[in-house]
Amino acid sequence: MNDNTILTRIYHSPCGNLILGSYNGMLCLCNWVNELHPGRVERRLKKMTGAVFGEGTDIITEKAFRELDEYFRKERKTFDIPLLPIGSDFQKSVWDILSEIPFGKTVSYRDVALHAGRPEAVRAIANAIGANPLSIFIPCHRVIGSDSAITGYGGGTRAKMNLLKIEEAL
Repeated sequence: MNDNTILTRIYHSPCGNLILGSYNGMLCLCNWVNELHPGRVERRLKKMTGAVFGEGTDIITEKAFRELDEYFRKERKTFDIPLLPIGSDFQKSVWDILSEIPFGKTVSYRDVALHAGRPEAVRAIANAIGANPLSIFIPCHRVIGSDSAITGYGGGTRAKMNLLKIEEAL
């Protein structure tokens, strides 16, 4: 296998299938197989790393499987796996904010925009949230509409609702 390979493996979660990917000893991908914008995240990863995708497993994907299993069994509230979020500086700054949202809590898109110091940029913030390459590990599912509506999620609103139910956030 090429040294510049993102190793991928499918994880069958109770909320839908996820594709996990590791690159250079870190998890760089946890995305819904059936998603709102198919291939968008994978294309960005290929472009920004110059890597190719290949099926396989390694210590990182194995650890991601274990941590997800524990999360879905309600035995884990935080993740320890090393993450490699690949995106623009703006996207990464938004994903950093998402990473601070505690298990079982929700915030609005507007709250994230305010926290980012960009109250006028709710749409740009929402687009960055939607581009998150590490669903669940970077908890974009914890962002809801200002009216508490379950909106906009790559894995679909049903998956988002189920994740929030697991965290008892609804």
